[in-house]
Amino acid sequence: MIHPTAIISPKAQLGDDIQIGPYSVVGDDVVLGDGCVLHSHVVIEGPSRIGKRNEFFPFAAIGGKTQDLKYESEPTYLEIGDHNVFRENVTIHRGTRADTNTRIGHQNLFLCYSHVAHECQLGDHIIMSNNATLAGHVTVHDHAIISGLSAVHQFSRIGCHSMVGGMTRVNQDVAPFTIIEGSPSSTRGLNQIGLQRRGFSKDDLSALKVAYKKLFLKKDANLSNAVAELKELDAAANPHVQHLIEFIETTERGITR
Repeated sequence: MIHPTAIISPKAQLGDDIQIGPYSVVGDDVVLGDGCVLHSHVVIEGPSRIGKRNEFFPFAAIGGKTQDLKYESEPTYLEIGDHNVFRENVTIHRGTRADTNTRIGHQNLFLCYSHVAHECQLGDHIIMSNNATLAGHVTVHDHAIISGLSAVHQFSRIGCHSMVGGMTRVNQDVAPFTIIEGSPSSTRGLNQIGLQRRGFSKDDLSALKVAYKKLFLKKDANLSNAVAELKELDAAANPHVQHLIEFIETTERGITR
């Protein structure tokens, strides 16, 4: 089902059961998986490999050239998994270097005007709300939510099951399982409601509450010392707390507190 006004490059590869609406453009070296839907006025450029049953709403611009001024016109890439939704005017850019793709996982939701820049690495079940913006080289882990009008600084990491509040300026890593907001941003609490909705047990929540109190309640305390003290507690045996500790210990930009 391809509308007669759509333009499809002979170098594109289309899967089965694809719908391409009016005035959409599919460029060279684009691979579209089975069941993808392009509503009207969608532009997808390559080289891009896109999985199954992704849906693109009008004026989404996917796989465009990086905005990084270091780009030297070498072939760069975008990889998108399955079952993602890209609403109106979403922009996703390819990498700057041939050895580092922009990657998006599965079952993510990108609301209107959200932007993913070059070399970003996104996991699964992520929500980016209207006008949420990722600079280059940002990593977003599974089940994170980035609320509207928020901006994430390059090379920052957004931890799993975390939530970035609306109009937040993110310039350091966001710890897993937490809620941050503000400009400058600050950690406001544990994402308890989100964790409950995703099936975290009472024991998991209790252990994470202990970890949160140790790491984030005293914002002027030395974080390394707080991590060392947390490792001595029973809560440190919980796998989610262990993940939180590992995330903090591997930070390069520092942790939002």
